[in-house]
Amino acid sequence: MSAGKRQSAASVVAVGIFVSRVMGLVRERAVAHFFGVGPLADVLQAAFKGPNLLQNLLGEGTISAAFIPVYSRLVEEGRKEDAGRFAGAIFGLLVCLAGGLALIGVLLARPLVGLLTPGFVGDAARVAAGELTVDRFELAVRAVRWIFPMTGLLVLSAWALGILNSHRRFLLPYLAPVVWNGAIIAALVGAGLQWGGGETRVLIAACVGALVGGALQFGIQLPGVLRLLGGLRPSLSIRAPGVRQALGAFGPVVAGRGVYQLSGYLDVLLASLLAAGALSAMRYAQILYILPISLFGLSVAASELPELARLGETGRQRFLGRVEGSLRQMMFLLLPSVVGYLAFGYLLVGAIFLTGSFQQAANLQVYAVLCAYTLGLPATAVSRLLQNSFFALDDTRTPAKVAVLRVVLSVAVGVPAMFWFDRFAVDGSGGSLFFGAVGLALGSAVGAWTELAVLSYFLGKRMPSLRFPWRAWSRAAGLTLLALVGGAAVSLGLGSLPVELHPIVRALTVLGAFAGLYLVAARAFRFSELETWLGRFGHKRPHR
Repeated sequence: MSAGKRQSAASVVAVGIFVSRVMGLVRERAVAHFFGVGPLADVLQAAFKGPNLLQNLLGEGTISAAFIPVYSRLVEEGRKEDAGRFAGAIFGLLVCLAGGLALIGVLLARPLVGLLTPGFVGDAARVAAGELTVDRFELAVRAVRWIFPMTGLLVLSAWALGILNSHRRFLLPYLAPVVWNGAIIAALVGAGLQWGGGETRVLIAACVGALVGGALQFGIQLPGVLRLLGGLRPSLSIRAPGVRQALGAFGPVVAGRGVYQLSGYLDVLLASLLAAGALSAMRYAQILYILPISLFGLSVAASELPELARLGETGRQRFLGRVEGSLRQMMFLLLPSVVGYLAFGYLLVGAIFLTGSFQQAANLQVYAVLCAYTLGLPATAVSRLLQNSFFALDDTRTPAKVAVLRVVLSVAVGVPAMFWFDRFAVDGSGGSLFFGAVGLALGSAVGAWTELAVLSYFLGKRMPSLRFPWRAWSRAAGLTLLALVGGAAVSLGLGSLPVELHPIVRALTVLGAFAGLYLVAARAFRFSELETWLGRFGHKRPHR
């Protein structure tokens, strides 16, 4: 694959992710408008989190590690028939596994909700005592029964993504979540207009919209997949070429993903024990936290995996060159993202979520949680690339083992921190909002940096020539601080104006100045990373 095509692949992934994430922000703004930070938003977070454990166990991360390397090599070797049989067998196995687990989720929704959010179990008594307005437990049970079938469809969507990515078709699979988000937004707005904001029926309508959106997300990818495969031949055969190899990788990957999902489950469980609003505050903060990881980390890592898998151990120098180049490109945009969130995140949270039931107190609460998550943002993104490097080398066990350490440390730090932070609150129109979720986010950041350090150590042992581009990163850090001064100056200038600007206008102005100064200065100082990103979007780099 030529350098130009590699750049184009990453840019296509970035565009797809960007559009999808923008729609995700629109979805969350609609959620914030109707539910704010409180019991109903807590229910929505809990209802999606349980089924998402299944989706993430069997979805894109697992497909990337266990399916794409095997399928890509079969395609590269010209074994089209074998690749089709392999894809059909994996599809059949996923249908049975994901469908069966989704059915179990529907039937066992009540005990599952009790296990996931024990803090909800006593809500009926609290409603009777006038302490809460909503029985979060009963509402979550109803919501989960709608969302679990959606999960099975999204797992099949991840299978389709694996096929398309292996054939270097990147745009459609990363744009597909747009229709999922669109279905939820349409359901929220439609139900809200009919029944008014804050009604439990609006929340259930959002869950129904998620189910419809899951079907649409899989459906729009299916025609392209069928063309590439020459038709779909589902089977349950483990004798098809590559299936045993994929299943061999599947176990450790699921174990590793299971550890990550255990971490997410523990976050929800622990947050359910905190004051109402902790779960929803985490939800809004995580949406923003994941955005730069997806745009500037996942876009690079996802486009690199098929190519790294083709190189493997045999092309070690080219392999390491691709990893180092990817690290430079990731951090070039991740570093200003971190500083921008810490310095101007309050403005950004207000611009996106400050509407309807989401008020100023919630703005401060979510910003605090976002800052804590942001401390681990670079480590999370870089770890994704290192994980993919191990997957490309047919090593799925090392990332799984390291994930265990990450979870243990996250919990060990997060539990005492969350109870300490939950002593602090800010008063809002609907009551006090507490900061316990900040402690959980700090635990996550500690775990992320630990994971990065250990992955780096083991990859370095396997490939001693691996070097991190510290010099390039320090140059980007210096440029980020320069842009920060300019952004802060613009923010202070806007604060002295005699009129109060709309939150969206203020955030766009300040963040636009910060980002613009960074990019202009990078161009002036001829940062090669900027030229690489521009090259991905069709800008021809000058010859040197």
